[in-house]
Amino acid sequence: MIEGIVFVLSTGIGWAKLPSELGYGSGWTCWRRLRQWQEAGVWDELHGAVLDRLGRQGLLDWSRASADSVSVRAKKGAR
Repeated sequence: MIEGIVFVLSTGIGWAKLPSELGYGSGWTCWRRLRQWQEAGVWDELHGAVLDRLGRQGLLDWSRASADSVSVRAKKGAR
């Protein structure tokens, strides 16, 4: 399932066009799982776990970190 999600997100193909012969399951099933896991906070937890592990190993260079409008939410009416 995860392989199917990663394949679609990395190639940019539509969910319905996920080739069944790759063995990743239905594109629509992958899409549903992605949404369910997103709503359950799975991806945020996984992201945090990866960052924690890399940080413990000294493999993060925060001097090269940046934020963009996708990761930093703008509050309405704030100037």
